[in-house]
Amino acid sequence: MSNIIKAHPKLYVMDNGRMSMDKNWMIAMHNPATISNPNAPTQFVEFPIYTVLIDHPEGKILFDTACNPNSMGVDGRWAKSTQQAFPWVASEECYLHNRLEQLNVRPEDIKYVIASHLHLDHAGCLEMFTNAAIIVHEDELNGALQSYARNENGAYIWADIDAWIKNHLQWKTVKRNEDNLELAEGIKIINLGSGHAWGMLGLYIEMPETGGIILASDAIYTAESYGPPVKPPGIIYDLLGYRSAVEKIRTLARRTNSQVWFGHDANQFKQFRKSTEGCYE
Repeated sequence: MSNIIKAHPKLYVMDNGRMSMDKNWMIAMHNPATISNPNAPTQFVEFPIYTVLIDHPEGKILFDTACNPNSMGVDGRWAKSTQQAFPWVASEECYLHNRLEQLNVRPEDIKYVIASHLHLDHAGCLEMFTNAAIIVHEDELNGALQSYARNENGAYIWADIDAWIKNHLQWKTVKRNEDNLELAEGIKIINLGSGHAWGMLGLYIEMPETGGIILASDAIYTAESYGPPVKPPGIIYDLLGYRSAVEKIRTLARRTNSQVWFGHDANQFKQFRKSTEGCYE
């Protein structure tokens, strides 16, 4: 009889508030004007911002870091135009460091942070994790640093990136040709390449009881994006890359019989067990 105890990770879904935006950013051309409907209305939709903590015997793993608490307001890190177009609303308990504290976890306890990409609502709190290896797609880090150097306004926030640099984060980049990187027992990094952003990473997790979970982040915003047919977002860098990333996730989900957790699906998020209620095992 083998007495090896299988790793028994716990997975926590942390609610980090809500963001709103024009639905065309989420589903491009979702309601196009026609000759009979020349002024088709657009829609301002609200969706969840969330992060995932995996408490694994080999070390604590954090997937994404939500928005920085100093994003909004007169002195906020986000440009006024960004605050207008993508307002983020969160109570203090929704701030990432407070969600972690509720679980008795300190930022320095985190071993790995997976940055699915470096947009404002996914990488806002990276600066806190100075002990962790920050794992990001190489093209994404290159692009974000270039937007910083050019002082461009948009989904990459100058003040966030400035804080990453000043805090001397320990970056670990995933190259274009690297894929299915084993992070810990039952956990693999999926290289989703360019699509929604310059370089996207997902996570495939094999949980002992729950089974397979694929964290897709913004490679797939919602169930509507996933389709079929695949519906690309309005925020996109590489349309062909986007489609192939979605199909890559679909194939993996079928092969491993896994759930796919979308980046910002309000209905799916409602069904999740939140960190304040318990965890997935």
